[in-house]
Amino acid sequence: MLIDSPALAMMARSRVVTADGDVEGAAGFVTWRGGSRTMRFITANGIKLAYERSGAGDPVLLIMGSGASGRVWTAHQTPALNKAGYETIIFDNRGVAPSDAPPGRYSLDDMVADTIGLIEALGIGPCHVVATSLGAVIAEEIAIDRPELVRSAVLMATRSRSDLVRRALHRADQVLSESGVRLPTAYSAPTSVLQMFSPRTLNDDAAVSLWLDVFELSGDATAGGQDWVDVGSDRRERLRRVPVPCRMIAFSDDLICPPHLAAEVAETIPDCDLVEIDGAGHLGNLERPDEVNTAVIEFLGKF
Repeated sequence: MLIDSPALAMMARSRVVTADGDVEGAAGFVTWRGGSRTMRFITANGIKLAYERSGAGDPVLLIMGSGASGRVWTAHQTPALNKAGYETIIFDNRGVAPSDAPPGRYSLDDMVADTIGLIEALGIGPCHVVATSLGAVIAEEIAIDRPELVRSAVLMATRSRSDLVRRALHRADQVLSESGVRLPTAYSAPTSVLQMFSPRTLNDDAAVSLWLDVFELSGDATAGGQDWVDVGSDRRERLRRVPVPCRMIAFSDDLICPPHLAAEVAETIPDCDLVEIDGAGHLGNLERPDEVNTAVIEFLGKF
């Protein structure tokens, strides 16, 4: 199995927060103590965001992709970064409980402004940024618009444009969101697993059994607003303006952001190298955590 039972529980995307669990703190902070973990809340860009800090050292902000909790990072990445001497900050994007999920369609500008607000409110800039998928797009935009907040960036499983099939997949998500239909997890879980993991994992019944459980348990706690963030436009001209050092991590079997599209990101950003990890799909940070952590920590150590 790729992760143990406690890590599986932490990666469940739906979490219940009751009023009795909220404790008002100073300067607009709220603390929620649930189970063995402590979540804090801060308002950024008018949105209440749940976040968590751990470790000590230079700050590393980790930005998760669409539909997933920031706690996904705690299965493998934050322990490795803390051990390497970094402070880590994870958070839940708008639309992912217990952060706010305002109604309507979200834009990339919304998500970027939320994250900039978080960095400023916590006073962690300039910080290293580690981000995946939609999170990597957010990181790129912050580096372009507010380079003084970003020291370096590791970008995983992202692309600078969409081809026909990826545009079709994104539109399919939007159509489903518009319809109001909620697919049963018995259908959505295996469909997601098939899209997100490599054949190496899919052909391992023990690993697949675990991931099916994770996706069924997590359900779909994401507000449909995230489905409207534009991740398909050709952004290559804009990426030429990224002024900070970057590392692109691509995954060999990524169906959502295939390696040739990820390589375009590295080719376009002026100071960006490329690491491709074999035997991993879109969730390569969970499939091949040791390889990902090594690539991340080695890069951050240069700055």
